[in-house]
Order: sequence, then structure tokens, then C-alpha cells
Amino acid sequence: MDEQERYQRAKRRVESLRGFYRHLTVFVLVNAGLIALNLLSSRHGLWWPWATFGWGIGLAAHAANVFVFPDFLSPEWEERKIKEIMERNSAPPKP
Repeated sequence: MDEQERYQRAKRRVESLRGFYRHLTVFVLVNAGLIALNLLSSRHGLWWPWATFGWGIGLAAHAANVFVFPDFLSPEWEERKIKEIMERNSAPPKP
């Protein structure tokens, strides 16, 4: 892997991390607002946990994609699959 490829891979990783941290920040700020709105408008009917839970599932999936499975469906994965399929299709047919 040459220097340019390493740079591009690192750049994509940083963009991925930045995207997750933005998502996390928006999640915290919006949900803090939803909690305040819910508690100020009606203390008897708490609906904010449902919104937070639903969005939390999406945030957890985003975190898993960034931190646990960073290569899942990445450009590198695409290149490997393309090469794999091309090699498979160029092999002579089995009798």
C-alpha cells in the first residue's frame, strides 16, 4: 500500500469518526430538548423514552459500523468483492 492509499484510507476513517461524533452530539442535544419539552408540557405522559430508544437503536448501529465493523461495506470491501467476482467469472467452467 503506497502513501497515497494510506492517506485516503485514513481520511475516510476520520470522516467516518467525524460523522459518528456529529450524530452523537445531535442525539444528545435533541433528546435533552425532548426530555425538557416532555417534562414541562406533561409530567403524566412520558413519551420521550420512546423517541430516545428508537433513535438510540440507530445510533448504536452507527457506532457498530464505525467502531466494531469499520470495513463492512467500505470501499476496500467493494474492491475485494469486485476482484473476487472477476476472478470467479474468468475461471474456466468446470466440466
